[in-house]
Order: sequence, then structure tokens, then C-alpha cells
Amino acid sequence: MKTILEKIIAQKEREVALKISIVSNHQLEKSELFKRAPFSLSERIKNNSLGFGIIAEHKRRSPSKASINQSLQIQDVLAGYENAGASGSSILTDNSFFGGSLEDLLLARATTQLPLLRKDFIIDKYQILEAKAYGADAILLIATALTQQQVFTLSSLAKNLGLEVLLEVHNLKELEQNLDAPVQLIGVNNRNLKTFEVDIDNSLLLAKHIPNDIVKISESGINSAKAIQKLHAAGFNGFLIGEHFMKTNTPGDATQKFIEEVTQLIH
Repeated sequence: MKTILEKIIAQKEREVALKISIVSNHQLEKSELFKRAPFSLSERIKNNSLGFGIIAEHKRRSPSKASINQSLQIQDVLAGYENAGASGSSILTDNSFFGGSLEDLLLARATTQLPLLRKDFIIDKYQILEAKAYGADAILLIATALTQQQVFTLSSLAKNLGLEVLLEVHNLKELEQNLDAPVQLIGVNNRNLKTFEVDIDNSLLLAKHIPNDIVKISESGINSAKAIQKLHAAGFNGFLIGEHFMKTNTPGDATQKFIEEVTQLIH
């Protein structure tokens, strides 16, 4: 039996091969947005006056949740996130498993001045060119889905294009074998991608092993201000949160309320 991750990667390989046959690298590089200078997600988080940064995610559904919120317009969600004081936004661009698209990224870019993270299962250089062409400022690389060489090669290309990299790790081995890669942010995913169980202790276990010059992000299963207080005390600068906001009718309002709660706790 294939794991969910293995199914996603197999599907992604088919998708990328098909896209390459239709739109060339050269065509992507000629797009208008390819010329823009990206914003720095890591700097926005490090220099946030609150002392922490929230990467607020746009996510319609996931393999573990058939529907989170499919009724909202992405423009409204992103405007709400920016007004709420988020440091950046994560945009799901995988369609088959998460209901997202590159058009979501394009609409998000047209809506907001927030740094945008393209969140997808990136396995090929082509997807990084796509990210740049559709207005992303940063990309996600998932260590468990890539070899050490792939992480290094893909993050080097992103850096050359001016894009930042959030490298997602799940355990100490994945972290240690990729410390040479030129990444600006390391995210610890509290969700086991094989079982989809969530435990924020995973972030707490890895916190002290992440170099201090890299922005530390905790991802998945963060749904309370107290959880952020605990993670912030352990050294995390930023927090990627999606479902907690997206399951409401007004994600921007939920984000603002959450940021206010966290600010009261940690100051």
C-alpha cells in the first residue's frame, strides 16, 4: 500500500511532465511577474514588531479533511490576512489533493503585498520557475519527499532566482542532513505525513538543533495562543497556520483575534 505522500508525489511527477510538454521554461521566464523582485518572508518574520510572525494559509481541503472551506474567495481571505497583521501567506497550489491552483497564487499576488509562499510538493526545477512566474516570494521544499541532493539543487536554484526557501523537516535526521542547503527558513511539521497524526512536541524536540541564523517555523496543528507561547519560548520565530483560520467564515477576523491573544500572552 502506498502512503498518501507516495501517491501525491507520483501524481505530481505526472503533472509536471505534462506541464513541461505544454509550457516551456522559456515561456515561464518571459512572464511579467518573473521580473519582479520578491519580498523577503524571513525578514518580515524576523523584523515583526510583535516579536513573532504568522504565516496565514489559504487551504480549501486536505487529504485528512475533505472540506475545510470551499466557499470563500481567495481575494477576500488574503485581504483579511493582510489587515490582520500576518507576516506572510501560504498558498496551496496542489489541485488533486488540496483543491488549490496556480491561479490562486496569481490572484493572491494581485491582492496583497504580503510575502507569498508557494506550498506544493516541489520535486522539479520547473515548479520553481512556475512559482516565480506566478508571483511567489518563497517556496516550500519537503525534506521527506526529496533526496539530500535534490534539496540542495532546488534550494540553490530558488536562491539564484531571488526566492526564499522554507525547508520542511519532520525529524532530526532530515534536519541534520540538509543543513548545508541554502535555505532561509526551516519549518518543523508537527504532522506525521504517513499517519497524519499531529503533535507539537515534534517542534519542541527539534528547536535547539536548528541554527540560530535560520528563521524557525512551526507548522501544523497549532490552534491555541498557549501553543504559540510554548513554541515561542523554545525559539520559534514564526508559525504556519491554516485550518484554524480557514474553518471560520472570516479567516481574517480569526487571524486578528488570534494574533491579539498571542501578543497578550507573550508580552
